Amino acid sequence: MTQAPSTPLSYEQAGVQYDLIDPLKVAAQRAAAATAAHLPGHGFAEVAESRGESAYVVDVGPFYLASIVECLGSKTLVADEMQQLTGRPWYAGIAQDTIAMAINDLITVGATPLVVQAYWAAGGSDWFKDATRAQDLVAGWKAACDVCKVAWGGGETPALAGIVEAGRIDLAASCTGLVNPKQRLSLGEKLGPGDAIVLLASSGIHANGLTLARKLAERLPQGYLTEIEPGLSYGAALLAPTTLYSPVTEALWAAGIAVHYAANITGHGWRKLLRHPKTLAYRIHSVPPVPTVLRTIQQLARHDDAEAYGTFNMGAGFALFVPAADAERTVAVARACGVPAWVAGAVEAGEKQLFIEPLGVTFGGDALQLR
Repeated sequence: MTQAPSTPLSYEQAGVQYDLIDPLKVAAQRAAAATAAHLPGHGFAEVAESRGESAYVVDVGPFYLASIVECLGSKTLVADEMQQLTGRPWYAGIAQDTIAMAINDLITVGATPLVVQAYWAAGGSDWFKDATRAQDLVAGWKAACDVCKVAWGGGETPALAGIVEAGRIDLAASCTGLVNPKQRLSLGEKLGPGDAIVLLASSGIHANGLTLARKLAERLPQGYLTEIEPGLSYGAALLAPTTLYSPVTEALWAAGIAVHYAANITGHGWRKLLRHPKTLAYRIHSVPPVPTVLRTIQQLARHDDAEAYGTFNMGAGFALFVPAADAERTVAVARACGVPAWVAGAVEAGEKQLFIEPLGVTFGGDALQLR
């Protein structure tokens, strides 16, 4: 790999500006909150504390119902380019990425995923002509459902010429799950000083930050085919499927470990550790190894650690906040599920901040504005 160019490239310069997107999210949340008044007419009620969390929760009596919808984003563009370069489809992994975007959010509230629905919007009917690619998508979707033990209920496959670009596909998934029994609900009400922070390994970039990653391919001597380690191209590394974390959260419940809070580390990177509105400090004393692809992106974009960890998962795709007495057992359960994990830090009393001590990086409470 060649040396990084001298010109830095931020996520905003690549075309994604959260300071423009996040205010819309906040406005939508406020408008949506007013609609909760409709639920009592059906005999149900929302769990108000789930507003602003990664999944919405409704109290339906004997259990809670949780739901989420998520879209994949631009990772399909990498798959399409790599298919042109390598002659093989990459859509089985892309399918897993899409399901992971929804399921990894749903499980943060303590839900067991139950049903997944698919939304595959193509730029025209011609997209489906490539039977090998289409079947790769179907096979990958089913395989991910099998890993998470969810039913694939159905979906929608519109051909949206003029809305979606010709030759492209926009993928999304919705997921419904149960919090049953109710004491599994983990909205942070028990989160407090003394809790341990356990980080679960990512498989790479997952499905966030691809807009910047695609721009950086232009800075590599052979683009996506540039080797970033022996036998691994930049494009293949970007397409490593997102880790599915629901087997871990299900195993933790079976082991009797109560999760006080959980965060899916996606957009906004490690700033997602600040997601809960409580005024608490989060001190990280150990950081996991950084996957080669993310270290490559950091070097190519000339990001310092603050920007890199504030944008990407940097090797940690999911965070669990658990009682300190259960921290090592949490790590053991995750590893038994095939997911590397580390006791990375602790929750403390104090001003809302995230301290990543090994890197000398601090994020203030205002670094994440999602409510």
